[in-house]
Amino acid sequence: MSTRIVVDPITRIEGHLRIEADIENGKIKDAFSSGTMVRLLEEILKGRDPKDAWAFVGRVCGVCTSVHSLTSVRAVEDALDIVVPPNAEMVRNIMFCTQYMHDHVVHFYHLHAMDWVDVVNALKADPKKTSELAQSISHWPKSSPGYFSDIQTRIKKFVESGQLGIFANGYWGHPAYKLPPEVNLIGLAHYLEALEWQKEIVKIHAIFGGKNPHPNYLVGGMACAIGIDDVSGINAERLALVGQLLQDAKEFVEQVYVPDLMAIASFYKDWGAIGGGLGNYLVYGDLPTNGFRDMASFKFPAGAILNKDLGNIQEVDLRKDEEVQEFVTNSWYEYREGKTVGLHPWKGESKVNYNGPKPPFEHLDTAKEYSYLKTPRWNGHAMEVGPLARVLVGYARGREDFKAVVDKALTDLKVPVTALFSTLGRTAARGLESVLIAQWGLEFFDQLISNIKNGDTRMAEMSKFDPATWPAQALGVGYSEAPRGALAHWINIEDQKIANYQLVVPTTWNASPRDGKGQLSAYESALLNTPVADEKQPLEILRTVHSFDPCMACSVHLYDEEGKHISRISVVGGE
Repeated sequence: MSTRIVVDPITRIEGHLRIEADIENGKIKDAFSSGTMVRLLEEILKGRDPKDAWAFVGRVCGVCTSVHSLTSVRAVEDALDIVVPPNAEMVRNIMFCTQYMHDHVVHFYHLHAMDWVDVVNALKADPKKTSELAQSISHWPKSSPGYFSDIQTRIKKFVESGQLGIFANGYWGHPAYKLPPEVNLIGLAHYLEALEWQKEIVKIHAIFGGKNPHPNYLVGGMACAIGIDDVSGINAERLALVGQLLQDAKEFVEQVYVPDLMAIASFYKDWGAIGGGLGNYLVYGDLPTNGFRDMASFKFPAGAILNKDLGNIQEVDLRKDEEVQEFVTNSWYEYREGKTVGLHPWKGESKVNYNGPKPPFEHLDTAKEYSYLKTPRWNGHAMEVGPLARVLVGYARGREDFKAVVDKALTDLKVPVTALFSTLGRTAARGLESVLIAQWGLEFFDQLISNIKNGDTRMAEMSKFDPATWPAQALGVGYSEAPRGALAHWINIEDQKIANYQLVVPTTWNASPRDGKGQLSAYESALLNTPVADEKQPLEILRTVHSFDPCMACSVHLYDEEGKHISRISVVGGE
């Protein structure tokens, strides 16, 4: 006999996500992923100036800040056939790499590490042994016995007061925790360090984009001017700071993040066989080095993998009607042609029709509609997007940079390549690609400096900024590899205004409900057969779901026509 448990809301993510899971004999037999927020930016954008869209969609989320704005300007540039100057491309790439390093570090330490690190157990650690262990895996200077002792003292005060603050509501002492106290203490110390580090790296966005979060972008390039001796422009001093921040970030990734990741992973190798899920992976590609139209120049290569077949990488074309379609069979939306059709985003619709249970309720009726997320499919297949997909495609395409970091990790952990298809592999992929991105960021910076020294200071192409020069109708698609995965915006411009705009975001791919064929999404599939030691403390569910780093904030809260909340979610105890 199975028992259905509910985790709602899933915490340490962006937005509202509900997981219902059927447990049988200690394992998950079936799972349902429900987005409990509704996304309607598409309707807000209709009738607006396409050049302004980036500012609206940039507010989709404050965590993966900038990626929607970047994708939006690319969509408009694609529609209007605009090619940005090389400097603008390099600045966009630097901001992209900055966002990745920031996002992956924050995810690992502040959103996911507590699924593996037992904070309270760290109080049992020997600071001297902790120091010896830390120095054996990294050259990071903050590793003395006194340093770790001070960390223990700080946390002990929290515990003794009965108020754990930022560490409250954890499942501390859960039997699924396996780390020795010393490794727990290292993870805890670096959790606190990462809080300080992450506020420094984002200064790069403020330098090039004016602020963070939500830095400024510009259709045709970037809204910043190069002026080496100009106090108000991107001068030599600010460029030097960018270079230093990128170097500091590379050091933190290599000396703190990745060593911690590998140390923790070595105690959880069994999770290299848990949470694999679909086995289908999709990557759009990103980080152009020779213009965005030259996909062969991308640092992140595009491609699709089906059934874990690394020997057969399929090409991706976001313009084909049948290649990407969104379904609403089990979503609280309606299409004019009915709920069984799939629509390419250029023809997409976003009409909400909520037919779910009225709160309070115990369970969703998962035989019907059960989510505000649509269900995207690639050539009819449910796909996983994100760091694991990118690492697998790069590895399968034989890219030496990807092979180097992946093979080293597999060798160090003494696990086969099949361990990548798992919750552990998904978590490790973020760290592995962070190593690559840290290096790429410096490469893009060097290229920018070289361009400037050669006399090229152009930052924008403005020849098509006048709407009078645009065609009466234009279709465009902009895409990117957000930290959480493949992201694309499709735009339909008519008479200089936005006629239709559709966003298909990474978490829509991963967290969507079933389609009309009954195919599960990446979350739902990855949860199958996951062991659950304690149904009242489903830590294992959090591990797998957090490994995707859910971001439901592509939605907004649901209001009625008078601006009042239709429903609210109350959190009572625990995670």
